Amino acid sequence: MERRGGRQQDSGGSVSELREWRPVVYRKCTDTLWLLLFFLFWAGLMFITGYAVMAGAAERLVLGYDSFGNICGRKNTPVKGAPLSGQDMTNKKYVFFLNSCSLEMQSLKISSVSLCVSSCPQEQLNSLEDLQSFARNNGSCLCVYNLNVSSYTLNPKAAELCPALPVPPSKSFPLFNRCVPQNPECYSKYASVLISMVNEMDVFHRILSGILAGRDTVIGMSFLALAFSFMLVLVFRFIRTLLVHTLIALVVFGLLFVSGVLWWLYYDYRNDPSTELETEKENVKFLLGYAVFSTIVTVVLLSLMFVLRRRLQFTVQLFRIVGKIIGRIPFLLFQPLWTFLILIVFWLFWVAVLLSLGTAGTAQTASGGQVEYRALSGISYMAWYHFIGLIWTSEFILACQQMTIAGAVVTCYFNRNKNNPPRHPVLSSISVLFCYHLGTAVKGSFLIAILRIPRIVLLYLYNILKQKESACAKCLFKCCFCWFWCQEGCLRYFNQHAYTTTAINGTNFCTSAKDAVFILAKNSAKLASISCFGDFILFLGKVFVVCFTIFGGLMAFNYHRELQAWVVPLLLVGFFAYLMSHSFLSVFEVTADAMFLCFAIDMETNDGSEEKPYFVDQELLTFVSQSNKLTEGQKHRSTRPFQDNEDGTELQPMT
Repeated sequence: MERRGGRQQDSGGSVSELREWRPVVYRKCTDTLWLLLFFLFWAGLMFITGYAVMAGAAERLVLGYDSFGNICGRKNTPVKGAPLSGQDMTNKKYVFFLNSCSLEMQSLKISSVSLCVSSCPQEQLNSLEDLQSFARNNGSCLCVYNLNVSSYTLNPKAAELCPALPVPPSKSFPLFNRCVPQNPECYSKYASVLISMVNEMDVFHRILSGILAGRDTVIGMSFLALAFSFMLVLVFRFIRTLLVHTLIALVVFGLLFVSGVLWWLYYDYRNDPSTELETEKENVKFLLGYAVFSTIVTVVLLSLMFVLRRRLQFTVQLFRIVGKIIGRIPFLLFQPLWTFLILIVFWLFWVAVLLSLGTAGTAQTASGGQVEYRALSGISYMAWYHFIGLIWTSEFILACQQMTIAGAVVTCYFNRNKNNPPRHPVLSSISVLFCYHLGTAVKGSFLIAILRIPRIVLLYLYNILKQKESACAKCLFKCCFCWFWCQEGCLRYFNQHAYTTTAINGTNFCTSAKDAVFILAKNSAKLASISCFGDFILFLGKVFVVCFTIFGGLMAFNYHRELQAWVVPLLLVGFFAYLMSHSFLSVFEVTADAMFLCFAIDMETNDGSEEKPYFVDQELLTFVSQSNKLTEGQKHRSTRPFQDNEDGTELQPMT
């Protein structure tokens, strides 16, 4: 049967027909052009991926490479015109400079010849005989590859092909895999050249090297965020008043603790006299920003928790009702797991392409058979395109999850017999999404991406112009940034209701958004206070996951502070933690929002009579009545419990 709306007297006195909430059985594809645009966009991403794979070599950033085009620690392919290239360096993981005590920088390159060696000399080598003995005993040749070990003392050119004598004792450095001389004089010279090289690298490559160096920590913190998110799902599914109090206490502790740790690290870095590297200075600068931001968020959230403390019992009742709906559709709890796995695969793909893109360069042969890598033009534009792909695709994956959950909730809500729910509502919702409404998810996620990109551009311009801008310009930048942030939050809210309306009516994004706004505007007084505090508690759950994940990242990254620009990897950890927690906790958020929108539609299109009985069950209706103290005009409606198998306007389950 079709669900039809009534007729309404508008402000001008004319009668206008409301939306007819039609059965969801008969559908057509929505927003097809947007789906085609998304496919074209991904065709561009595939082109960039192929280009990055062919032209890039991310291992060069962290593994290091010799002067002949060989990357240490792996097999290599030959470079035309370089006879010593293309060697198997699997067992030679360290970079050794022939003139480690007299290094010089020339055009961002170290002038000394570098080799891949299997071990660094632990003792000083004073003669060619010592070099020969070291190579035979340790299997690590410190002379150029084409010089045989037996010829070290016989070849007249051995002095040019072997390191300058005496060779100081050295130790392998954990980052960049360099052999660092331990002699005080040589170490001072080596460190000054290495500091100059790192400081003169552009920020993009320093960030890439930091990501590669901290990749294990980023992955580990991502799985920690997964564990926290899954734990919170179980907490909200079987929520009790004590659990809510415990969650709020942990959030307060996490906010205060993380803010304190950030301020302590900032003080420790700022007062460290050995802070010379540009990466360390960047860490100090961003630590201050993180600490200030964390403190502001802590103060705001603590104030809100104090103001809203009286509605705690109300929140417990809300989540019990949501948990009851999820209990009818238990597979909804597994939906975030698939979303998380898809997001992880996509993020790994995105980071791998970014690293390859950042090292894209052509190998060119120089004098003496040595190899130089020259950066290719247009890489920065490809990186920006790739970054837009990260935002848009991540939002698209989350939008698909929201539409799946909303479709399953709609199917179960508009079912007359609550004791006999439809079969496989989640699979039915997924099939409808992929067959008809992918374009709607693409359009909604694109609008979110469009609002996020200007914020990122403003932040980028702010960092570039911060040395020249005035106080007025700073204020203008921050106001624009906050305005875009507020617009994004509002758009997310309306997007979710537009997806639910699409799940009901099968209409395109714009029509669904218009219908959702109409329903919400008429029922805003009933629904605003109900969903607001529930969303706030869910947001506190996300803050809990982010706080404790970032704390783990801070402790892990702080052990390798010297050459890592770990501020950006830490930001990635926080970003991934928030997306994971949002992916899991959005089950409750989307279920509650979809349930209340269905409730508003139910109240709008039915009157509780025998001809049009409500679909809502008595528990939800009583809860809404008590929480909002319904007005006298709403009290005349019948609130008797629904009766199974009654005639009325019923929405058919999705197939």
